[in-house]
Amino acid sequence: MRLAVVAKVLSLLCLIVSLFMVFPMAWSLADGSNDLSALLGGMGTGLVVSAVLFAAGFKAKARDLGVREAFAVVSLSWVFASAIGGVPYLLNGTVSSFTDAFFEAMSGFTTTGASILTDIQSNPRGILFWRDLTHWLGGMGIIVLSLAILPFLGVGGMQLYKAEVPGPVPEKITPRVRQTALLLWGVYVLLSALQVGALMLGGMDLFESLTHTFGTMATGGFSPLNGSIGQYGNPYFEWVITLFMFLAGANFVLHYLALKGDLGAWWRDEEFRFYAKITVVSVLAATAILFATGTYGTLFDSFRYGAFQVVSILTTTGYVTSDYELWPFFVQYLLLFLMFVGGCAGSTGGGIKNMRIMVLMKHVGAELKRLLHPKAIFTVRIGGRVLEREVISSVTAFFVMYIGLFSLAAMVMAALGLDVLTAVASVAATIGNIGPGLGSVGPAENYAHIPVAGKWVLSFCMLLGRLEIYTVMMLFLPGTWRR
Repeated sequence: MRLAVVAKVLSLLCLIVSLFMVFPMAWSLADGSNDLSALLGGMGTGLVVSAVLFAAGFKAKARDLGVREAFAVVSLSWVFASAIGGVPYLLNGTVSSFTDAFFEAMSGFTTTGASILTDIQSNPRGILFWRDLTHWLGGMGIIVLSLAILPFLGVGGMQLYKAEVPGPVPEKITPRVRQTALLLWGVYVLLSALQVGALMLGGMDLFESLTHTFGTMATGGFSPLNGSIGQYGNPYFEWVITLFMFLAGANFVLHYLALKGDLGAWWRDEEFRFYAKITVVSVLAATAILFATGTYGTLFDSFRYGAFQVVSILTTTGYVTSDYELWPFFVQYLLLFLMFVGGCAGSTGGGIKNMRIMVLMKHVGAELKRLLHPKAIFTVRIGGRVLEREVISSVTAFFVMYIGLFSLAAMVMAALGLDVLTAVASVAATIGNIGPGLGSVGPAENYAHIPVAGKWVLSFCMLLGRLEIYTVMMLFLPGTWRR
């Protein structure tokens, strides 16, 4: 592996993350709060790290970026971003240890939304804005952002794009990777602007509209309020956020096509139809149970709370309007199941992804038919196209690794002293990039009490989930590091 080119590209990514701290500084200056020095310290730390990495890779050229280097750049970029992004928390006194700072920043950049903060609202707005901005940067992807604004990475751009963009098969809108990145970010920015406008129209102020939009469009879930969206008790805000969570959980390529005038692109896409059906069925099931058990007095309230929480968990956003651990066990189990499903390929959502679930279901169906008709030939089709055996094999391997790593991490968390429910739910919520889980990490609790070793395990789970396992696991193969 050419470590020099890895260092050079990482230096540019660290520079981008550091410079984005200018935006929360504006809130610090406007409020005259004391977190300005913490943000300046974070930016300074990032710039120093960037300079050191650039010096280490000064002679490297972008064309030297191969597949192995791309895997290293993508995985390490999230680690470096989290280390730099956590510095303001540490300097401001928001957290008391580097472990907590790294955990909070990793949760932000990976759009997980699992927090160790016990009193969020006690923090100044600059820190809170940075906390949610990490969601927004991580949602569409630091690498995709870099490809959009750093054209001199063009030679190795496709390797980075494939290694970082979520989904079984990264889709390019145009033949040029940089143009694709620009278009995707354009759609992302436009939808974000629309949500900010919709929330402000309902009476939410600019700061909270921006921060909640960052958490929604990135399917992250950080809120500047202790009670998340539920603190408002406002149905209008809830329905606006529900709509945009649903859009964020869909493939952004479809949004681009729709914005170009092809409104039928959404329903022609087989994965989107599957995603929509899961959403509708789950919302109806949750609504029926909540109403039948008297959890809420009216059918409308059952629908309102059930729809918000189902869409929030399915898209791996993690916003809450109610403590769903007080809900009937069936609905809790349904939400746990949806944690594994996640959003669509090409969305900002986490989880296994609807596309992979579809492929697995169709593959199982084909195998069962083959048992009945051994001489017949059965194919797996998605969107009218026959999938190659390599794609099916890759999806199957991903599922096995996902469940295997989930089980292993849950056992480790249990060994650290967590009860079974909390151990399972904490791993499901972090590897799925969701945030709130069940047990002592439920919607009314946080991750502050998790042992130090457990926080590092869960931080690793967040990285695995955000980069869809393969990219991270490649770094553990000796062959990746050989020349």
